[in-house]
Amino acid sequence: MILEKLLHTAKAHTTRGREGGASHSDDGRLDVKLSPLGGPGAGISPEQLFAAGWSACFLAAIKLVAGKKKVTLPADVAIDAEVDLGTRHGVFGLAARLNVSLPGMDRRAAQALVEAAHQVCPYSHATRGNIDVTITVV
Repeated sequence: MILEKLLHTAKAHTTRGREGGASHSDDGRLDVKLSPLGGPGAGISPEQLFAAGWSACFLAAIKLVAGKKKVTLPADVAIDAEVDLGTRHGVFGLAARLNVSLPGMDRRAAQALVEAAHQVCPYSHATRGNIDVTITVV
């Protein structure tokens, strides 16, 4: 996809990767230490960052779609994102699950809202057809 209109560019500088590295944004708002998977250290993994980013973006997409459809969202809407790192045929890959909580909403309406959000979320566009994704209304 070639963007027609640029809305934002996020910039980060990363050193040493998972092995005790760090990532910093150019504006200073992000400053995280990275740690090896399952290893010691106070850092986080790239998969945790991806889960946080995608769930935040997906929640914004839900709010956008709800606003356009004039649907009132519950105050405590939430998403639990899980991102797996694994291998298939010796090649690294990802899989993801987004568990969307819309307490008090009619199940059918909640499912329709989540499906519409999946069509507009940029992270969903980027991953569609590239990784195994399951989105569930819980």
